[in-house]
Amino acid sequence: MTEKAGGKRALITGITGQDGSYLAEHLLERGYHVAGLVRRSSSSRLERIEHLEGRVQIVRGDLHDQSSLVRALVESRPDEIYNLAAQSFVPTSFEEPVLTAEVTAVGVTRLLEAMRQVAPEARMYQASTSEMFGQVRETPQRESTPFHPRSPYGVAKVFAHWATVNYREAHGLFACSGILFNHESPRRGPEFVTMKIARGAARIAAGLDTELALGNLDARRDWGHAADYVHAMWLMLQREDPRDYVIATGETHSVREFCEVAFGCLGLDWKTHVRVDPRFLRPAEVDQLVGDPSRAREELGWSPRVSFEDLVREMTETEARRLRGSV
Repeated sequence: MTEKAGGKRALITGITGQDGSYLAEHLLERGYHVAGLVRRSSSSRLERIEHLEGRVQIVRGDLHDQSSLVRALVESRPDEIYNLAAQSFVPTSFEEPVLTAEVTAVGVTRLLEAMRQVAPEARMYQASTSEMFGQVRETPQRESTPFHPRSPYGVAKVFAHWATVNYREAHGLFACSGILFNHESPRRGPEFVTMKIARGAARIAAGLDTELALGNLDARRDWGHAADYVHAMWLMLQREDPRDYVIATGETHSVREFCEVAFGCLGLDWKTHVRVDPRFLRPAEVDQLVGDPSRAREELGWSPRVSFEDLVREMTETEARRLRGSV
């Protein structure tokens, strides 16, 4: 499979997020013309792609608005579409389930329909998620594992996943989904537990705080690095035929283990500083997720490169340097 694709055009929704920024870098390195879909708003939130200014085309559009998506596709003329936009924070989905459904579920259908109308020859990647498995039926989870989502976010993603399958089968579109397990980086949003831990440990090490309140320390996840996972997205759209893939490390670690590594790399004992706060417990918990990436390894030649420990250390040490003013 070729590692170069010069001259191709890509449209990324959610380009201002963690995955979008890494994917933009990934595609630019391969000679793509990259456009990013950005909503019109009173404030611009382009921090993660500021270093790409002048190299990425900004296209205005919104997953709430069908006509804006049609215009964005006409303007950007993509060979490849990467839909990474979503209301992706699980706790927020319990508080705002209708908004989550509008963006994360129905918004994907709007994009697929726009693609069918004006860009049917393009190839589309849909960001599915391990949260679709929820109350898991088997371990590890693979492409054939039944879905049982345990949050409005997971429910919305199941809708979007099957909408993508439907447009592929009913309309012949090249549309596929990556069922990505948890993937993190120093660009992770502050509301996610991994960044809460990394930032909390750095602040405690700097003497700015003394404790960190978290929810379920026993929850176990399959954590990888976002930079590795965007490579898998790209590989999926280079295949001859569209197919869905689980993208994961195949390892599971607890929130407690994440704390141990994060605090430990700064010379701290996490037990002294971390406390459980019931406010951060989910109404319906997903206790353990771990993926089987065998299909991706065999058919895409993909495997993760960054270990769990290296990921946690990178996030925590980056936060510590930021506090010291060196980043």
